[in-house]
This record gives sequence, C-alpha cells and structure tokens, in this order.
Amino acid sequence: MPDTPVIKYPLAQHLRQHSPLVFGCMSLGGGWNSNPLCAADIAQAHQVIDAALEAGICIFDHADIYTYGKAEQAFGKVLAQRPQLRAQLSLQSKCGIRFANANAVQRYDFSAQWITQSVDNILSRLQIEQLDVLLLHRPDPLMEPAEIAETFTQLQHSGKVKHFGVSNMQQHQMALLQDALITPLLVNQLELSLSHLAWLDEGTTAGCSGEPGVNFSSGTIEYCRRHKVQLQAWGSLSQGLFSGKDVSTEPQHIQATAELVKQLAAEYQVSTEAIVLGWLMRHPANIQPVIGTTNIKRIAACAEVSRVQLSREHWYALYLAARGSALP
Repeated sequence: MPDTPVIKYPLAQHLRQHSPLVFGCMSLGGGWNSNPLCAADIAQAHQVIDAALEAGICIFDHADIYTYGKAEQAFGKVLAQRPQLRAQLSLQSKCGIRFANANAVQRYDFSAQWITQSVDNILSRLQIEQLDVLLLHRPDPLMEPAEIAETFTQLQHSGKVKHFGVSNMQQHQMALLQDALITPLLVNQLELSLSHLAWLDEGTTAGCSGEPGVNFSSGTIEYCRRHKVQLQAWGSLSQGLFSGKDVSTEPQHIQATAELVKQLAAEYQVSTEAIVLGWLMRHPANIQPVIGTTNIKRIAACAEVSRVQLSREHWYALYLAARGSALP
C-alpha cells in the first residue's frame, strides 16, 4: 500500500476544513490541442501549484480529459521533480467521458473496464501510486450500480483509490449508486455560481405560479447535506463575469450585479473574486468552490475569501441582482 498523504479527510465535512477552495487543473498542459507537453507547460504547473499552496489551497482537481490528458501529465512532471509535494496536497480526478473518434461516437462510460483503465492511466500521468478521490464525471445512462460498486471495491482494496464521488449527478442517481456501494460517496461536483442559479431557484420558486422552470433536479442540494456529501462548485467564478470581465454588452442585471460585487468588495476590503466566492460559501450547504484561474494574482485574490462572511442582507442582495427579478 502506498504511503498516506499528511492531509486526511475521513468524512466529507472535513474537506473544506482542510482546503476551503479547490484548484481546478483544467487549464494546465498547454491547451486543448495536439501539441506535445513543453517546458513552459511544466513551469506553469510549478507556478500555479506553489501559488495555490501559498493561498491555503491543497486539493487539486483533475479529469482524465483535461487538455487531452496533458494537464495530468504536467502535474505529474512537477511531482516527479519535487516528490516532497505529494504529502502537502490531495489529488482528485474524474473519469467517464469519452470523446468521439473514428470508431465510436461521444459517450459516457461507467463500465468496469473503462473505470479501471482510466484510473491506471490517471495514476501513470500523475506519477503517483494512489488517487485520493475518484469522481465519475457525468452521469452514464447505462450505468450498472453493482458493477461500479465491485470496481470501486477492487480499486480501494488494491490501494489505487482512497475515496469516491460523483460529478454532475442529481440526488436520485446518487441514491441509486450509493445503495450498491460499501463506501460512502464523498463528493458531488456541480455547476454552482452567481451566474448559474438553478440550484437556488429550484427551491425558492417551487410551486410558484409565473416562475420559469429550472434545469436542476429537485432536492439534490438537500440530499447532499443530509448524507454529508461535500458539494464542490465548478464554474464558481462565472468566468470572471463579476470580477473584472468587461460587462458593458451584458444584460442590465449582469452589469448591476458586477457593480454590486465591486461595491461590496470595497466595503469588506477584499477582492471582487472573494465576494463572488464568499457568496457561494455563505450558503449553509458548506459549498467548496473550485477555481481554475492560472493567473497568480487571481489565485491570491480568491484566497481573500477567508476574510469574508457576507451578511444575510448582502447575500440576498447579490442573489436578487443576479436573478434580475424579485423573489415570488
């Protein structure tokens, strides 16, 4: 069995305690192209890892598809050059998305063969012996929970994966899978942000006439809270929409939200990124934002969220501004 990293989290609620933010590695590796990994890509990985650790971020999120595997390769080169880093961080990765090729169409694949093969390839690219958390990337309509359960058990017993979770799953899919598992699902990674409000509107507008339907499965947030599943928010910064991006051509409510974020940043004496992330983290679901910026200054700006505890009034002001309409 490989050595256990210093950072331990036997229960999901400890994840955010160890690292309030997660660093998403989707932009590492030189881009979504066929260019081979180069020295500049590895140098960038060194810089962002150091910046993230300096900012108190010690969980790094990968996926086998990120920049066609090059993100994990670049990270693995860093770990090979600086093996002492492994004990300072936790690594999670995702599998299950398969791109179209000459032999098959785009598909999601939770078969035992594909999950096992994916894990072996992830470990090889990252140059590690054990992955702290494996997430199933997007729901596979053909998934067989019993097959996944057996695969997870084998991966855990072999020491290749410590914990398991999912990404983009709703509560019924999670419950179906969890019923077959021996080990609890630790994480669910969803798109949650100030610009993507379906997860909030689903509950606040339920049963109200005149409110538009939302594309979010009812009760998913509550399921994760009840079952101690750590919610991680991808897209948490809304691609900079409220923290520096030019919004002059955006709808009026987006412009108004960006202005409010700026005002609150001045009032709380933190960065605009900290206000955007602080809004998510003010929710009692204990949301852990995933940030993906490779800009060193923005990584530090995100870390300022530790100084933010939005008031209830400010939280609702941001919610209503981003909705662009009053609550029912």
